[in-house]
Amino acid sequence: MTTALITGSTAGIGAAFARRLAADGHNLVLVARDTARLTEQATELHDRHGIEAEVLTADLATDAGIEAVAARLGDRKDPVDLLVNNAGFGNKGRYLDVSMADELRMLKVHVEAVLRLTSAATAAMRERGRGGVVNVASVAAFVPRGTYGASKAWVVQFTQGAARDLAGSGVRLMALCPGFVRTEFHQRAGMGTENIPNWMWLDADKLVAAALTDLAHGKTLSVPDPRYKALMGLVKVTPRGLLGGITSKTGRKYGPQ
Repeated sequence: MTTALITGSTAGIGAAFARRLAADGHNLVLVARDTARLTEQATELHDRHGIEAEVLTADLATDAGIEAVAARLGDRKDPVDLLVNNAGFGNKGRYLDVSMADELRMLKVHVEAVLRLTSAATAAMRERGRGGVVNVASVAAFVPRGTYGASKAWVVQFTQGAARDLAGSGVRLMALCPGFVRTEFHQRAGMGTENIPNWMWLDADKLVAAALTDLAHGKTLSVPDPRYKALMGLVKVTPRGLLGGITSKTGRKYGPQ
């Protein structure tokens, strides 16, 4: 049995990864801040699928939390074969309306934690000649829209660059860029979702299935839905100035800043 470590595992995309990987027979290391929810999730997945589910409570907005997860990823005696860097959040409000502390906390989770955990995981994986990393970004990475989009753009660029550097090592890296997914994300950020059109919502389980297929096929970037692939095609041909105005308006209405 192989082992997968998932950050932000108790809800949304992270929980969907946990369900799918457990059903496929992978042992899990479940990482989040809430010990009670982690324990409940681990018990359910163990009872349902007969896999081992380890609980690791960690806040990735802190050095201690990042170090604890990095140490687990670097354990050569009990190796992790797949890392899913899923933990993340959004801030409600326009630039300068959000506190600097909250902006820096976002960068800690979306950028520093992703860098340090990916590095810890791939160093061990390269020694074994196999392994995979999925860094969850967003389609917001491709449009000019505040700190959230900028942090996710970093995830995409970093992941694809690292994938090129590790080509031929047996280690695969992929940036996953979903659109709107029905999770706790918007609720936690205090964002309303009533105005988001139904066609823009994705199912987390289907998204994960598509992402794992893309990873198996060696892709370094996954936009796992035809609707969003089409939207990203339009983004590529839209003038940057016009795109900035459109995304500023829609971002205030629909998404994180």
